[in-house]
Amino acid sequence: MQIYGKTMKINKAFTLIELLVVISVIGILASIALVSFGPAQKQARDTQRKSDIRQYQNSLENFANKGSGLFPSRTVAIDVSSLCATLGISGTCPTDPKAPTTIYRYITDGTGSPNSDASKYVLWSSLENAAGYWVICSTGKLGLSATAPSSSTCPI
Repeated sequence: MQIYGKTMKINKAFTLIELLVVISVIGILASIALVSFGPAQKQARDTQRKSDIRQYQNSLENFANKGSGLFPSRTVAIDVSSLCATLGISGTCPTDPKAPTTIYRYITDGTGSPNSDASKYVLWSSLENAAGYWVICSTGKLGLSATAPSSSTCPI
């Protein structure tokens, strides 16, 4: 391009200000997206916990059906994953999405011996998106409980 006999050079680059504006806009959009996904991620982890507890319930019921109709006995609350070998699911043992922060628990009415002499159990896990614990009982009841179970008596 020529103006009054001189050749003018045309710059085709972005200025520093333009680049900073674009970067800041991208940063703001990314932070808004991350904040809006937080509750959805908590809900997804809670759904995973509920599904995992159901899998443990199915494994316990299968264990009882194959044996004498009794469950592995534990008189104090334990991490259910320690039962995976007993239940025959050691290769596919579900774990909490935020383990070891939260874990799945199990307690029975048995004597506590390594034998299967329990007729009732309670499974539970804490939830992130709701106050309380997700509980499944051997009676078939399931739902939220405000406190963690301390015995094989169903708190629901």
